[in-house]
Amino acid sequence: MNPAPPTVSDLFDPELRAMGQLPVEVHCHGFGPVDFSDLSALDLDRLEAACVAEGVCVIPTLYLHHDSLDAFEAMLDSYAARRADGELRRIVGIALEGPLLASHGGTPAATVWLPTGREWERLAACGRKGLVYTVMSPDAFAKGSGLEGGIDASSPRFEDFVPLLANSGVRPALGHFARTDPGRSAAFVERIIDLAWQSGWNGPGLPVVTDHLFNDMPLAIRHAFRTSRARADRDETIASYRLEEWTLDRADEILGPVPAAIMRNAAAGRIAACINFDGEHVDPDIAKRAIELMGAGNTMIMTDRCDSARLGRQQLHHEAENTLWYQQDGVVAAGSQPLSRQVANAREHGFGDDEIWQLIAGTAHRVFGLAGADT
Repeated sequence: MNPAPPTVSDLFDPELRAMGQLPVEVHCHGFGPVDFSDLSALDLDRLEAACVAEGVCVIPTLYLHHDSLDAFEAMLDSYAARRADGELRRIVGIALEGPLLASHGGTPAATVWLPTGREWERLAACGRKGLVYTVMSPDAFAKGSGLEGGIDASSPRFEDFVPLLANSGVRPALGHFARTDPGRSAAFVERIIDLAWQSGWNGPGLPVVTDHLFNDMPLAIRHAFRTSRARADRDETIASYRLEEWTLDRADEILGPVPAAIMRNAAAGRIAACINFDGEHVDPDIAKRAIELMGAGNTMIMTDRCDSARLGRQQLHHEAENTLWYQQDGVVAAGSQPLSRQVANAREHGFGDDEIWQLIAGTAHRVFGLAGADT
């Protein structure tokens, strides 16, 4: 009989691991052949078994079609009951990417929509069933948002639904920005963070997280080098950035107002920021410097992982020069590298095991209040 492959936890000295603590895939879209966003095929037992085999916990991140809200609520009813019975110990929460996105990026366009007041109430009520965050754009209601054409005087604003979410333990996860006015978008970042903190947070851990830093936001730098042509100039470009001289005080000038606002708030402990360390979403040296500035205790590595060529009712494909998944229009839709690969990448770029454990486990357990949840 062949021995079982090592789990992610097996990659670390046991003394580094807090009692009962496992790594957490905080933002991913599919394990094995199952697309988490296909609610008719989402097999929670199979996902639980996959988590056990890989030695991780997971917060599966779903895209939500407007016509699937009923099915989403029903899935969460089942999840909550089975979690309470101790059957789903490794699935430590459920998350949404959208629907309130100023830029859909790699998210299927059909899963970007404006909830009504009643629909926000229903989404907030899902917090009591296990919904832990929903990715939303702080500039969703601003000029240049992809939702702009559907917004009218009756559309609920952040002041209407962020308190609803906070009171039920559902975090806004900041991401998917418009690019028309970065300074204005950064001001909205500050506004949503303030609103979440002032809204009577009724959940464990922190009230705000982010989608992946540097992706789908306005930037003043080139953050990724995904083709051989781009990689030919990569070393020269990175050298010109003088990463060792980056400071939070100069982040607006160096990186742009939006990533600067996120990084400063993360370093201050007001939010927890997610960043991808597959080397393709974000250049690993840029990701490393961002983590150093924010602090590993305020940062979570996310995989954005999908294991199959289908996501949110759309077909995906690989291109020759990287491991990312692409939509038909050539937009990056997801990653494909598991957490174990990202651990190896972080080691190769000089992070110590204690820092990496914080990035893949410790921060997530603190932010989502998971102490003892996965033993």
